[in-house]
Amino acid sequence: MEQEAIVENRGKRSFAERLPAYCVHFFTASGGALAFLALLATVDGHHAAAFGWLGLALIVDGIDGTIARALHVRDRLPNISGDVLDLVIDFTTYVFVPAAILVFCQLWSREIAILWAVVIIVSAALYFADLRMKTPDNWFAGFPAVWNVVAFYLVVYAPPAWIASAVILVAAVGQALPIVFVHPFRVRQLKPLTLLMSAVWAVAGFVAVAEKLNPDRITHAVLLICALYFTGLGLLRKRPAGPISPH
Repeated sequence: MEQEAIVENRGKRSFAERLPAYCVHFFTASGGALAFLALLATVDGHHAAAFGWLGLALIVDGIDGTIARALHVRDRLPNISGDVLDLVIDFTTYVFVPAAILVFCQLWSREIAILWAVVIIVSAALYFADLRMKTPDNWFAGFPAVWNVVAFYLVVYAPPAWIASAVILVAAVGQALPIVFVHPFRVRQLKPLTLLMSAVWAVAGFVAVAEKLNPDRITHAVLLICALYFTGLGLLRKRPAGPISPH
């Protein structure tokens, strides 16, 4: 009955009304293509190019939700779940491809790298399936499985193998801990500053990619400051006193 209702509702809208929703979904799905290009690049040893493709995918992920809400995509095309599509693309770009990059970037021996890649993929899959992934005020509950960012920092800073292993372990366990991390576009608290820091981080990230993941000291410092900001912001979270609007 529910499926019949969806089909009936779809039939009430003309193709012209549904076309913007299709375009938004195709835009979201393009993140999967970008992830594939990133995977090919890292297999060929071009890790900077791989992160460049993932950076573009991150931009797509950062703006597609805003566009979807503005165009009322859910109402225009209720038979396609933007939430499911977003999760599929996010798991590919935030988890699967970054795990592959860590296998090929030679921070560890191949056997150890594969082990850590498996830890990342399995732990993140469980995190993505957790319906408590976000708090009512849109903070991420636990480390938000942004393994693309973790992999980027590990490749750029190239720490000793034991430190890199500790980072992976702490982040994997952190996905299940009662801590919060900011969603840059959805959390209202300090939102202007967070958006500014996001823009600064994006510029520094693309500079690092342009410099073949061996950035200058200023870019190194900017990346570190941004990491400290986004990691520590959860400590300043003001818990909501009453019901929170989902938007």
